[in-house]
Amino acid sequence: DHYKVGNGAYFLRYECADAFALTTSSASSRAPQSNSIVSFLGDGSPKDPLMTTAGSQCLGFSLKQNRLCLKLGHREHLTGGVGTGRALNSDEVVCLTTSGDKVATGWLDGAVRVFDVNSKDVANDAGLVHSLIHDEDEDEFVVREPLLLQGHLNTPVRSICFAQGETRLASGGSDGSVVLWDVVAETGLFRLLGHRGGITEIMFVRLGNFDGLITASLDGLVKVWDLNGQCCNQTIANHRGEVWGAACARIGVLENEEEDRVRLVTGSTDGQVRVWAVQEPKRNAATDTDTEKETASDIRDDDVCHYMGSLIPPPNVSTSTEKVQTIHYHPNVRYVGVLHSGSKSVDVYLIRSAQESLRKKQRRLRRRREKKGIATDEQATGGKKRGILDDPESSGDDQERPEDVSGEALDPKRLKASDEFEYYGMARASHKIRGFTFVPFKERGGGIRVVCALSTNALETLALIKKKNPDDGKNVVVCEKVSMLDMYGHPTGIRSIALSSDDELACTVSKNVTKIWNVDNRSCVHSISPSPLAKRKEGGSAGCYGLCATFLPGNSHVVLGTREGHLLVVDIASGDVVYTEEKAHDGAIWSLDLRRPTQQQETTAIVTGSADKTVKFWEIEVQDEDEEEAGQPMVVHTRTLQMTDDVVAVRYSHSTDPSKRLVFASTLDSTIKVFFDDTLKFFLSLYGHKLPALAVDSSDDDMILASSGADKAIKIWGLDFGDTHRTLYGHGDSVTDLRFVNRTHNFFTSSKDGTVRYWDGDRFEQILVLNGHCAEVNCLAVSRTGAFVLTGGMDRQVRVWERTRDMVFLEEERERELEQVFDKVQGDDRETASIMRRRDESDMNGEVDQEADGDQPQSEAAVKRSVLSVSSGDRIMEALERADQELKEAAVFRKSEGGQATTRMANPLLLGLEPAQYILWILRSIKSAELEQSLLVLPLGHLERLIYYLIVLLRSGRGVELCSRVAIFMIKTHQNQLVATRKLAIPLRELRRLVRMRLSQDRDTVGFNLAALRTIARVAQENKNSHFNADDAQSKDIWAGLGLGSDVAAALEQKGGRRTNWS
Repeated sequence: DHYKVGNGAYFLRYECADAFALTTSSASSRAPQSNSIVSFLGDGSPKDPLMTTAGSQCLGFSLKQNRLCLKLGHREHLTGGVGTGRALNSDEVVCLTTSGDKVATGWLDGAVRVFDVNSKDVANDAGLVHSLIHDEDEDEFVVREPLLLQGHLNTPVRSICFAQGETRLASGGSDGSVVLWDVVAETGLFRLLGHRGGITEIMFVRLGNFDGLITASLDGLVKVWDLNGQCCNQTIANHRGEVWGAACARIGVLENEEEDRVRLVTGSTDGQVRVWAVQEPKRNAATDTDTEKETASDIRDDDVCHYMGSLIPPPNVSTSTEKVQTIHYHPNVRYVGVLHSGSKSVDVYLIRSAQESLRKKQRRLRRRREKKGIATDEQATGGKKRGILDDPESSGDDQERPEDVSGEALDPKRLKASDEFEYYGMARASHKIRGFTFVPFKERGGGIRVVCALSTNALETLALIKKKNPDDGKNVVVCEKVSMLDMYGHPTGIRSIALSSDDELACTVSKNVTKIWNVDNRSCVHSISPSPLAKRKEGGSAGCYGLCATFLPGNSHVVLGTREGHLLVVDIASGDVVYTEEKAHDGAIWSLDLRRPTQQQETTAIVTGSADKTVKFWEIEVQDEDEEEAGQPMVVHTRTLQMTDDVVAVRYSHSTDPSKRLVFASTLDSTIKVFFDDTLKFFLSLYGHKLPALAVDSSDDDMILASSGADKAIKIWGLDFGDTHRTLYGHGDSVTDLRFVNRTHNFFTSSKDGTVRYWDGDRFEQILVLNGHCAEVNCLAVSRTGAFVLTGGMDRQVRVWERTRDMVFLEEERERELEQVFDKVQGDDRETASIMRRRDESDMNGEVDQEADGDQPQSEAAVKRSVLSVSSGDRIMEALERADQELKEAAVFRKSEGGQATTRMANPLLLGLEPAQYILWILRSIKSAELEQSLLVLPLGHLERLIYYLIVLLRSGRGVELCSRVAIFMIKTHQNQLVATRKLAIPLRELRRLVRMRLSQDRDTVGFNLAALRTIARVAQENKNSHFNADDAQSKDIWAGLGLGSDVAAALEQKGGRRTNWS
């Protein structure tokens, strides 16, 4: 596992190969809550998978087959060029959205990644198992390298949205910034500034000439942005608190009106669901002949969103009054769903058609006139006293309120939310719902279906179907449960994990659920809710709270220790509890360990430590034939060791000699007691931990003992005299588990700080820090050969860490950790968003001068400095210097030869290329998303040389698109400096001429090719529905009437030639 090299040592690196046991991840201490956690992939086919966010991956589940069918993940690229480059990333996905076969994801580190999924990968179950042990030629990931977009300043991306039918993508961060991306160009267009809280929802809006974007934020504001002007068009501040949910869609066209019905639905912490009519601002349609005077009504008409009212459920329906968490439209835009925080149900509203909405409005106005007439008559006759049973708002749906919850008076003659939206039904799940989405395809039996992501790490599909009420014969909307997918994950955090002796099976234990996994294919073999046999016979279904587990020899049974003090023996083949030792302890069984049979001692035993201050020893025997579970194993109590305090952890030593085998017991008084196993004679008492030791383990040669405790310390003890060899620190919280690697003195530790660390017990050094868990790591298990490690925690996922062939040098690892600090303190204080944020904070403290409160920028360039961008900028400068040196040496060589025709040897530093071609090769090697940030590093002197090489490349027609992009960006960025430099006037004119000429040529080429492709598509469509005729196929010219093509065809026919294979 480690090797000696000179005066140092190197080790083999462990990297995360895969993660499983997670269906949908929940909000953690680092990742904020997002509304976009589930979405369907594809075009609405029943075979399309449902995508969910799951830790470091995006998972796809088939609702038809109720199973996992797709995994999306990307590789971990460590700085310094270390690692295999094939490991699963250690970051956490926060949100996702889909558009066709593309999946856009927002991550905790501020990155946006776009995956392109092939339907064949879903059908073939490709990429469900990732492994680093296999050869590098095998494809572990379905999508090798997703498109990486970096523009958020190290803040989580909590909302993301595709523009329908376009290549644009918008993402919102927790810092209130919104970035617009061009997916085809692989770059950020600009960053919008204005919100002071996290962005919860983003929606694209296109109304006539208005190209807009609507954003909802935790600062209580909803902003409408004009993307053409990169500015805010309208700010809605009528919400009483944070705006968590919002949705916008086009729901049809009103009669006698040309504009579409576009409705925005928002929800905030006050529980109210507000509806807004979205219309094109009249200023966009204004002409130059309009008057320049602007009144208050003109400003109001320029608004995009107009308040329509709120959605109020019927009085007989009990709905939640908590904050509105998520709002989604159905794909057919006939329904809208509203989810309240902490609720088990989704309220579904039906959207009436345009004709029904107008009829509802007319009925409301007629009722209003009738009520006014009655009130006038009562006033004329002196009035009538209202009775006790009379309800002042008894008009039901037609009730009128002079002022709505927003504080804005509504015109009764305008269309209201109650005219267009009608309460349809309630989809009620079995547990609290974290997110939901509508099923886009129709199912048998009609109705609509809702897929809910539950807080119990499960997916539940519900159907809302209309059925006749047998009592009155009316149609009633009934909610029915269609399916539940809970096999793949634990409902709560994983408390213990155990591996079989052949490393093929793994057992994970959580509250009331125990699961058996196949390690090779990451599939769940059995999901068990263990309960004592007596309760099962009585009909009880409540499971026991599992705390620890171990496999018995033969790997056919598992022994569980529970919080109730029971010991349960579970048969893996059937998934049933075959033996129960009720009240084996009077308190919770915190730990147990197995003693395997040897040649000198053939019996199998286990030791258990409990909160009842005892350590008990049990032997495994076979039940008699007269028992109900004959032939199944059972536990028989043999000995009891009384302790002075609660036992936290127990462990056997690895010695095969019964007289030398030891038992370690850690108690709540922060001491570790060591006893001989055969006689239970006291041997050592180890003091040193300030808090209880939560885990203990010894090396396989029984030379050293390692313990980890709640005091964040790891102590290494010598078992000869009980002396402390060293105390190690590194974890930021309690160290929950510790396990040695066989045949070494190296060990792994897990902690509540979310990390797993690899230590050298001989040199007392930390080897590796393994990041990837999103919450506390409770347990770990090391394979028999040390080839892989399994870890589980409160994030309910199991991560697989595999040993690779890559070597770890401790000195280089320390240097790499120092380099990672650059990304955290990269100087974001110079960004516009950070400047505005600091200004807002100082403004709240009264430190800002009122005179300085002028117009603030609302947008900036969507770039982000990183280690890769800075290194790319250094590569460009180095390439320019090498190219200039090559030109000087070539000029000297030509002068020395005196005009003789001799060829100079190519420069290997330039890869045998010409200087201009080498510059183009360097520019192409930089990722498109990092190119602009890399160019900002260049000083003015290098910029002048870059312009020269761009002119040379454009004259030769090489890299036209890339060279034009670089030239335009640099001129925009350094406009003032370039204008002030006289010697650059002529090169800039030449550059402008070349850019215009080359781009015009490329535009013509692209247009010509598009016209040809359209012609081929048209001919193919015509031939698809016609009979095949061989004679016509040989003589027909598809280019006839298109100019050059028909002339060439005529010339070929005269020569007797034939045109074939045009495809």
